[in-house]
Amino acid sequence: MQFLKNPAARGISLLATLFIAACTSSERQDGSAEKVVRRQVDTTAATPGPKVPERPAFSYYFLSMKSKDTAVRDSSQRVFKALNPAEKAVVLRLNRVDAASYKRLDTMIIPTRIDTNWMSYSVFPAELPVLKEVRKMVIFAYYPQAFAAYENGKLVTWGPTNMGKKASPTPTGIFSANWKSKESVSSVDDEWVLKWNFNVWNKGGVGWHQYQLPGYPASHSCMRLLESDAKWLYDWADMWILKDQQLAAQGTPVLIFGEYPFGKGKPWWKLVSDPTALTITPEQLNAELEPNIDKILARQSRRDSVAAGG
Repeated sequence: MQFLKNPAARGISLLATLFIAACTSSERQDGSAEKVVRRQVDTTAATPGPKVPERPAFSYYFLSMKSKDTAVRDSSQRVFKALNPAEKAVVLRLNRVDAASYKRLDTMIIPTRIDTNWMSYSVFPAELPVLKEVRKMVIFAYYPQAFAAYENGKLVTWGPTNMGKKASPTPTGIFSANWKSKESVSSVDDEWVLKWNFNVWNKGGVGWHQYQLPGYPASHSCMRLLESDAKWLYDWADMWILKDQQLAAQGTPVLIFGEYPFGKGKPWWKLVSDPTALTITPEQLNAELEPNIDKILARQSRRDSVAAGG
């Protein structure tokens, strides 16, 4: 982990030595080469088998941005350039990439019908009854490279993330939002600036923040976000409470779970053949949350008591 200058956290914790991971990497995806292909798959027709709950009303196809076939490449680029800003924003989010990085991609997915309401594409369930008594919860899912925020079990927002690369994976488990800083600067490299930084593992230096999204897990264990999402979470999540430089109460609970299929292609490419490929079911999240719900609620109760002066 890298040492970082962080004025907001300076001198506040005797609980642990403060580390902040720089979470930067310029290396390419540790995976298979992106396929150069453009095809459309009709996924609207009913298919035999068990009914999939909350089946998305979208179908997807590939845009081959760097195809050796000039006609295919030019056609793909024209399709993307013809989109309005709101539509482009949706496509970039679906590809887990930011506006400064998408030109490096060989292949992108795009819906055949673009709904500019981003929530329509959520891979997370709209409600999680297991969290009905939890005021706030942040969830990061490794496989779809996505995050979600819940209030009393109801989804309030979700978005793309680029998490830890294979050599430095993001740790999984239950964490808490600790301290935050609008801007943290690396003591190793002053060019590494982490905006809207919110630490979730003080000793290990892991947190979420704004940084480049190249479209695959690329960080040194942190959770990279688009600036709009990082700022939203920065304002929404609650910090820890310290008294006499000691931890008195935990901040917003954070779940990090799942595995990324390094070397097997990007999971969102599977949306072309199966628009439910990234769907996270309540049952999957219950398996992660139920063993920890008593601890989460106990920490919440403790925070209420401390905030009330207890």
